[in-house]
Amino acid sequence: MYLENPGIYYEIYNRGKPVIFLNGIMMNTLSWNAHIEKFDKNLKIILYDARDEGKSAKLKEGYDIHIHTEDLKKLIEHLGEEKINLVGLSYGGQIAQNFILKYPEMVDKLILVNTIDHIDNYLNSVGEVWKYASKTYEGDIFFDLALPFIYSRTFYNENFEWLSKRREMFKDLLTKDWFDSFIRLASSNNNWTVKDKISEITSKTLLIAGDEDIITPLSEMQRMHKSIKNSELVVIENAGHGLFLEKIEEFCNLINNFL
Repeated sequence: MYLENPGIYYEIYNRGKPVIFLNGIMMNTLSWNAHIEKFDKNLKIILYDARDEGKSAKLKEGYDIHIHTEDLKKLIEHLGEEKINLVGLSYGGQIAQNFILKYPEMVDKLILVNTIDHIDNYLNSVGEVWKYASKTYEGDIFFDLALPFIYSRTFYNENFEWLSKRREMFKDLLTKDWFDSFIRLASSNNNWTVKDKISEITSKTLLIAGDEDIITPLSEMQRMHKSIKNSELVVIENAGHGLFLEKIEEFCNLINNFL
C-alpha cells in the first residue's frame, strides 16, 4: 500500500494491537520476511519504508533525520490509529526517539534495538566508510567494507557461507539509486543527538542489545537504560548489530512478550 503524500510505502499483517517497525539504515520492508510469521497473531504488524528506503519516495540531498518524524505521524493518522507501539532498529531507533519525544501521547510502548541516543565521532567515521563504499556503486565492494561492522564475530565465523550468498545478492541487486539513497540517509544524522532528552521518555520501554555490537555498543545502551526510567534492558549473547537476523527466534519472542 502507498500513502501518496509524503510518498510512503507500507504493508500490514494481522489485526490487533498496532506495532510499527522502523528500519535500520540498510533495511526495507523485505528485511522482515523471515519474521512476520513468528510475530504474535494478535499484533497488527505495520512495516514501512521511510523516504529514501525501499519502495518509498526519494528525497533531495541535504535533509535532516527529523524529516521522518512528520512522515511517521502522517502514516499513523492515515491508518486511523490514535496510539501505537514502536519498534526501532538502529537508524529506525533514532527516528523512534525523535517521534516519542515530540509526540509522546501517540506512543504506547517503545522498543529500541541496537540503537543509540547520539552520533559520536566513531559512528561518524563508520558512516564515512559506508558512504565511501557506496560511491563505488559496487554491491560486493560495499558488502566487503560495510558488513563486517554489522554482524557479530561469532555469527560471521559460523555463517560465512550464508554471508557469501548475501554478498552475491548485494552485487546483483543493489542499484545506483539504492546507493544514492543510502548516502543521503547516512548523511542525515551526522550531528544528531537526543542524549540530554531521553530521560523525558515515560512510555514503557524495552531496549535490546547485542553483546558483540560494535556500532551501538552495549555500554551505550546500558547508559540509555539508566536514563529512561520506565525501561528494561535485555542483552542477547553472541549477537552483533544485526541481531534481528542473527537471533530471529529470540528477537521475535522478546517483542511478542513485551507487547
